[in-house]
Amino acid sequence: MAILLADYLENNLVQGEVLVPVPLYSRRLRERGYNQSSLLARELSKLTALPVIEGSLYRCKDSLPQTRTATVEERKESVKDAFACRDAKLSSKRVLLIDDVCTSGATLEACAKALKAVGADSVWGLTLARET
Repeated sequence: MAILLADYLENNLVQGEVLVPVPLYSRRLRERGYNQSSLLARELSKLTALPVIEGSLYRCKDSLPQTRTATVEERKESVKDAFACRDAKLSSKRVLLIDDVCTSGATLEACAKALKAVGADSVWGLTLARET
């Protein structure tokens, strides 16, 4: 699947210097045992030589999965203030935010807000699929 993302990056002008996977809330990560966005980012890193930075962006609020919310407004409210950065590692960086699926864009938007708050130069979202 990361090959599809790498092909997209190769054929489109998306400027990024680091890959940052959308983090899961700690309880959800323990339950699932893995973060699918992190797995995608790590494989994409192997194909593009872009470094993955994990741990700086984190999910500080548990919320319903986006697929369990009915409207865009509910999705935005669900992830409002759900992400933060614990350090300045992403300051002045061009970030490629990696996620598996984009439903409404609310999660990517909330992550971008947290990244911009610590001084990220730019934030682009790159997902494997988009739900319409």
